[in-house]
Amino acid sequence: MQLDLALDAATGMLPASESTTLIAAKTWEPLLLLWITAIRSNRALPCPGLVRQADEVSLGLRFTDDATIKELNSSWRQKPEATDVLSFAALEDALDWMEGPCVELGDIVVSVETARRQAHEHDHSLGRELNWLVSHGLLHLLGWDHPDEASLRSMLSLQDTLLSMVDQENPGNVQIQDETCGDRAGL
Repeated sequence: MQLDLALDAATGMLPASESTTLIAAKTWEPLLLLWITAIRSNRALPCPGLVRQADEVSLGLRFTDDATIKELNSSWRQKPEATDVLSFAALEDALDWMEGPCVELGDIVVSVETARRQAHEHDHSLGRELNWLVSHGLLHLLGWDHPDEASLRSMLSLQDTLLSMVDQENPGNVQIQDETCGDRAGL
């Protein structure tokens, strides 16, 4: 897996130890790889054929502040407001001839400011909230969407399943009970 991580300087509201963990590839690579493997190995779950067959996947993960995500949301979605997570899927227009050993999924952008507020509002850790937002962004990169209540429930249910695989206080500490993630929680 190739992961391009970025932590904007504007997210200086984080203590040094938190920002070091946040930007560490060892924090996010195992987690994202686990989730992608679980989804692409389960034929009952929607997943692009290119991703199922790829030897390797690549994606970008950027942590930023409310001002930056508001700018992106305004530019790309014409919504001039801050949001918690944005996804920019690279596979939306991918054609079958684009097959290769490495498939680019796109980029996930998370507002740490909003994540911190939401974690406080829901009375859980920042780690859990970041896992929730990154998993939501990843599902969008894999073609999931929630235009109606039923698809939203389905997407949120899969996010719960993905989050059950990790230690919420330490995103890089993956919890797997079985040898294969396909046996866990219906995946």
